[in-house]
Formats: sequence, C-alpha cells, structure tokens
Amino acid sequence: MQSSDTSSVDFQPTRETYYTLFGILVALFLGALDQTIVATALPSIVADLRGLDRYAWVATSYLVASTVLVPIYGKLADMYSRRKIELSAITLFLTGSVLCGLAGEFGTLPLLGDGMNQLIIFRAIQGLGGAGLFGMAFIIIADLFPPAVRGKYQGYVGATFGISSVLGPWVGGLLTDYGGAIVPGIAGWRWVFYVNLPFGALALWFIITRMPPLLPSGKRLRFDYLSALFLVLGLVPLVLFVQLDARLLAWTSPWRWALLAGAVAGMGLFYGRSRRSPNPILEFSLFRNPVFARSNLALFLLGAAFLALGIFLPLFMVNVLGVSATRAGVSLIPLSLGVVSGSVLSGQLVSRFGHYRRWMLIGIALLVVGTLLLSQLTPDIAYWRVTLYMLICGLGIGPSMPLYTLAIQNAVERPQIGQATSASQFFRQIGGAIGTALMGMVLATTLASAGVMEGGFSTESNAPTTAEAPAPAESPTTPAFVQEAFTRAITRIYLYVAFIVVAGGLVTFTIPELELRKTNAAPAR
Repeated sequence: MQSSDTSSVDFQPTRETYYTLFGILVALFLGALDQTIVATALPSIVADLRGLDRYAWVATSYLVASTVLVPIYGKLADMYSRRKIELSAITLFLTGSVLCGLAGEFGTLPLLGDGMNQLIIFRAIQGLGGAGLFGMAFIIIADLFPPAVRGKYQGYVGATFGISSVLGPWVGGLLTDYGGAIVPGIAGWRWVFYVNLPFGALALWFIITRMPPLLPSGKRLRFDYLSALFLVLGLVPLVLFVQLDARLLAWTSPWRWALLAGAVAGMGLFYGRSRRSPNPILEFSLFRNPVFARSNLALFLLGAAFLALGIFLPLFMVNVLGVSATRAGVSLIPLSLGVVSGSVLSGQLVSRFGHYRRWMLIGIALLVVGTLLLSQLTPDIAYWRVTLYMLICGLGIGPSMPLYTLAIQNAVERPQIGQATSASQFFRQIGGAIGTALMGMVLATTLASAGVMEGGFSTESNAPTTAEAPAPAESPTTPAFVQEAFTRAITRIYLYVAFIVVAGGLVTFTIPELELRKTNAAPAR
C-alpha cells in the first residue's frame, strides 16, 4: 500500500526549475491551441485555397504525423539531451506554422502542387513537431520533480490543455474575421498559423537560457532506425484506417481494409524487430509491469470517452435544441473548465495525500455519472442542464490527465521514463481515434435507420434559445423526425461511452498502488 505521507519530501525547486516548467508549458500551449484554433478557420481556408474536396486532409495529415512520432520522441528522450529534443520539436513546429501561413501565397509549386496540397503537407510538418510538444512536457516534468510532488505540476499540463481548448475556437474566429487588418494583403486565416511565432519565441528563450541539458543516465546505444521505420509503416495505415472520412474511403472499400492489413503487417515487423533489437523503440518487457500495462489500457478506454464527449455534443445542440453554432461551441466550455479544475485539483491532492488510485476512481465515478446523465438527453432539455452535465464530465476526466502518467513514471526505471511516458500518450491518442471512429459508425447507422442522411439537413438555426427556455420542439430548419433521430443517436453514443468508462474504472481498480518515490531514484520492487 502507498503511504499517504508526502510531507517529508526533501525537495526544493529552484528558480531555474520554474523557468523550465514555464517554457515547456508555453510550448505545450502552442500545440494544444493549434488543435482547436485551426478548425475554426478551415471554412475560410478551403474557400481561399479552393480545396473543399481535400478539407478533411488538413486535420488528417496533422493527426497522422503527431500520433506516429510520439513513441519515437519518447525513445529519443531516453537517449539524448531532453533540452535538445524539446528545442528540435519547437523549431519543427514553428517551421511548419510559417509554411502553413505561406501555403498558396506563391501559387502552384513544383512537387508540392496547389495551395491546398501545400497546406496539407505543411500541416504534417507541424504535426511532426507537435508530437514532441505533448510527449516531452510530461517527460521533462519527470526529470524536474520527484514522483511524490510531481502530480501537482503535471496537473498544470491538463490545465494547459483545458485553457487552450477554451481559447482556441474564439481566437481562431477572431483572427479569421479580423486578422486581415493586421497587415493589409495577408488573409486573416494565415494569422491562425503566424500567431504561434511570438509564443514559440518565448518558449525557445526560456528553454535555451534556463533549462538544464537533462542528459540521460546510463550507456548510450545506437538508435534503431529499422525499428522506427517498421513502427511508422504500421502506425500510418492504422491511423488512416480509423480516421479517414467514410465519404473519402467507404468502410466497405477493399482499399480501406488493405490499410488495416498493412498496419497489421507493419506492427508485426515492428514487434519482431523489437524482440531482437538491443535498443528497441519500445521495450515490450514494460508490459510485464502491471502498473504500466493496466494504466495504458485504462488510458486507451478513457481517451475514447474523452474525445467522444466533445465531438458529438454540438450535433445535438444544433440539430435538436436548435441553437447557433456559436452557442453549441460555448456549451463545451464547461467541459474544458472541468478538465482544468479536475486536473489541477487531483494533482494537488495526490502530492498532498498520496493514494493516486483513489483519486483516479473518484474521477471515473464522476465521469460515469456525467455520461449517464448525457445519455438521458431529450429534445426539450434546458441548455443550462447540458452544460452542467458537461462540467461533471470534465471534473471526472481531469484526474486522468496527470495521474495515470504519474503512476507509470513512478513504476518504471529512470532510463525508461521517455518511452514509458510517450506510450501513455500514444495509447490515449489511439484510443481516442478508434473510439470516435466507432461512435461515428453508431451515429451514421442510427441516423440511416431513421431515414436521415448525413449532410441532408441544416446545421444552423436562428431559433432563439436560452438557458431558461430551450429551443422549440421543432425549429424552422430541423424537422421533428430529424430531431428525434439525432436524440436517439447521441444518447445511444453517450450510453456506450458510459460503458467504456465503467470498463476503464474496472481496469483502474486493478492498478497496483505503489508508494510515490520522494526522489528520482529507481522504483522499489
């Protein structure tokens, strides 16, 4: 059992430590903001670049690159200076940002094609850097703070995600609509990418001038490039298989299933190479560690739940309650605020009292309550009740941000911190990708069974809606049968999400609770 006494930790952070923490959180903020700020600007982007037929690829190219590179960054962090890896990730991300802002400015280019193709390629470059911004934050914090006090600092990572998800859509809309006045002749949507530069410069300054090298311990072995190649060959088709829009490549298409076959083959080669390599990208012996294995399974399940919460609610708000797209976006703010509060509070509680599994289970209990409440949505529900349910869900999901990673880091050897930490991020991301794909199929089949075709209805409504007086049962642009179909589909999705969360809770209950180490020495066995 884990002791609850963390007050005897002999650790005093220096000013340099706090400067380093601030620098990596600013860098993380860039990556997290980019995930939401670009979505708001996409309609203007595709109109300007005339690329509506490639709309989905702007997000897909970023997602593929940022997911695939996560395990590789983790391994590099175990081999080289953390500072150099972080600087490389920020530089790559900022380079991609500048290139995205310039997409189409010089017309069609050799090899790159037109402006829309350029943007897709440059978003992939951004994603290559973004993968490092996320993974390295937890890894560097693990170097700066011992596990007994690390929770409260890792809680700030979850808070950064939450704040960026609130600010992103608003800033994206503001820059898209009014950014053209900043420099005449430069379209407003381009500032969605250029805005990264001042924040990136600030992060680079703090990291270059204040962050220690954070060199890995132990003997350095040669990086296994063949293992990395096989990993990429396996993960790229896997992410494409689960994320490609069915309108681009139908689920019944043999090409889609060829992607899955390629993923299985690539991951098979990766596994075989990893078993023989003296320095694999991911040491599969880690899965014999029950804390590592069970925490990652729980993160996989909770990642699916978290993404589904935010993706499908706006469909209900617009097509059932009849609110505007803006008010539908506002309804997600309580979710983000809950994540911020839950992440910070749980990190503080673990650092003060210990017992990380207790706080994980409390968060899951809240999340189960929130998702079950969402599964009871009706067409006449008040706006304020929906936002309250989302706040409960956010408070429940918040503890998962810092605590599972903390448990994993506390249970592995220090030379494995990088790959173990990146694995937790990877399983969360891939769980989200698979979960949203499956819930999207639930949505499509439920709507189709009710005779509602995706895209065959309006997603805007001018019907007035207030917290006290919900939208009329039938808005001017949404027929009653469409409202009923969407209600049935969304509530069914949230019921399935509740079951997924319960499964994550059962796995979490089996995670061994080790005493949080008061130094960065090797874990007790």
